[in-house]
Amino acid sequence: MRMVSRKNKDRVARWLSLAITVLAIIPLLWIICSVVVNGISAINLEFITGVPAPYGESGGGIANAIFGTLIINAMASIFGIPVGILTGMYLSEYATKGKFSSAIRTSVESFSGVPSIIFGIFAFTIIVTNVRHYTALAAAFALGIMMIPIVAKATEESMRVVSDDMREAAIALGVPKWVRTVKIVLGVARGGVITGSLLAFARISGETAPLLFTALFSFYWPTGIDQPMATLQVLIYNFALSGYQERVLQAWGASLLLVMLVVAINIVVKIVTRQKYKEGI
Repeated sequence: MRMVSRKNKDRVARWLSLAITVLAIIPLLWIICSVVVNGISAINLEFITGVPAPYGESGGGIANAIFGTLIINAMASIFGIPVGILTGMYLSEYATKGKFSSAIRTSVESFSGVPSIIFGIFAFTIIVTNVRHYTALAAAFALGIMMIPIVAKATEESMRVVSDDMREAAIALGVPKWVRTVKIVLGVARGGVITGSLLAFARISGETAPLLFTALFSFYWPTGIDQPMATLQVLIYNFALSGYQERVLQAWGASLLLVMLVVAINIVVKIVTRQKYKEGI
């Protein structure tokens, strides 16, 4: 009797979990399908290679926003990923139980949950108000700060799971600590570090609030990283609220490209993660 009762409870729990999972997936699939259905008709050669047409005129594209997004994200990665990796290395291999290490770890964990608009306001205060105009550098700074805690946490966790036997073998051979940290421990944990970096890149690719306070927007090709610059996120925001049907359609098309970018990054993350587990890390 007890065995039957346990089987019934297990069956109920299984179906309940499945139902909750389906309920969680439905909104995601709904959003993706809506973006694909509404945005696919906007995708054409002019849309990919042209710049936005003046308001009231037909045609135009979002090439400047695509290019600007890649530039800002690349600059943010150049700043955020190395700092995040170094922070994770410190927390994994050098941090002690002192107050300084505890403060750094607490800061990293806290920054992971800070709303993105706060980073935008910070970059606006530090850079934009001093140079007196919007700039892509401020946007890259804000997004780079957002990347640091994600990359740092991924690096720390990946390095912590590396077997101590490798560290002990390096110590026995007289390898300096910085060498075994960089070439051995980090080398073995590179799969997790790459995964964390890609996830951080995907995270900043969908952020709009920091860009509104920093790079703002431009209808032209980027002329310099010290000038306002168009991005897909802000273009979607502006075009969706424009009131022009063609601009709204282009906003859907830009949304589709952004979704494709994030999905592609997640596919790469899955491939890297699978390879990492095959290597036993």
